[in-house]
Amino acid sequence: MDERTLITTFFARPQDRRADIILGIGDDAALLRPEPGFALVVATDSIAEGTHFPAGIPAAAVGHRSLAVNLSDVAAMSAEPRWFSLALSLPGADPAWVGGFATGLFSLADRHGVVLIGGDTVRGPLGATVTVLGQVKPDRAVRRTGARPGDGIWVTGNPGDAVAGRLLLAEANEGPDAAALRQRFLYPEPRVQEGRALAGIASAMLDVSDGLADDLGKLLAASGVGAELDAEVLPLSAELQRLQTARAVACALTGGDDYELCFTLRPADAGRLREVSAHWSVPVTRIGTVVPGSGARWRLHGQPLAVSDSTYRHF
Repeated sequence: MDERTLITTFFARPQDRRADIILGIGDDAALLRPEPGFALVVATDSIAEGTHFPAGIPAAAVGHRSLAVNLSDVAAMSAEPRWFSLALSLPGADPAWVGGFATGLFSLADRHGVVLIGGDTVRGPLGATVTVLGQVKPDRAVRRTGARPGDGIWVTGNPGDAVAGRLLLAEANEGPDAAALRQRFLYPEPRVQEGRALAGIASAMLDVSDGLADDLGKLLAASGVGAELDAEVLPLSAELQRLQTARAVACALTGGDDYELCFTLRPADAGRLREVSAHWSVPVTRIGTVVPGSGARWRLHGQPLAVSDSTYRHF
């Protein structure tokens, strides 16, 4: 299958024609029509076999993950995702694999109303680079720099599940707990609606992709503040606690790929958070407080907890 046939067969969809897309797939570049008064939000991430996902996982999961990681970044800015481009590297043009990849990719794209507007396909090691473009009112974008002493620190969902799921890919455990955790790694759910709901409420925010402790440290450094946190209140899932009893807290603090949102909140806005989160499908949990100074101080059962720096580093 040549490149043009691959693109027209799997990625050019008539249903993706929209008024905000002047020109999409098929030319040298796309032409878009953002809404007046909105700022453009751009996020790019690459995923590569052997680094971000092991060989042999379903092609649909690779397609889903390639888009999910970027939707999560846009969600962390409280923005609305609108369009995306895809650069796909393939060792060979296997129609069955590419069809599965496209199924996973577009299933997630359609749920969030984002449209593929172009990209590239090349022969090379298996991997994908996606760029998501979105829009947000400039005064509604939530950045990492707005945390202030006294703010609460909150996290959505159940951090730690994804890394436990990745570890279970190599095991033969077929129980329901293992299946649920594997699903959390293979098909992470970006918190797009939750992120948009936090516009005007969260004082600072980022997504949890490299591990909760490491990512929170980036937010604290950007805001020039410190934090006191209680690991005992981490929202650990029942599945994680049953299968990783001794390591559940470590998974939650240092495991990556959760794509949850970690954000800070002024005390006066706690009521607004309760109102908007009442309609969410995931829990939201306060895990600490922003304090003057720098760095994060974790405690477990009242005792200081040292968090190992085990985040994966590319270089």
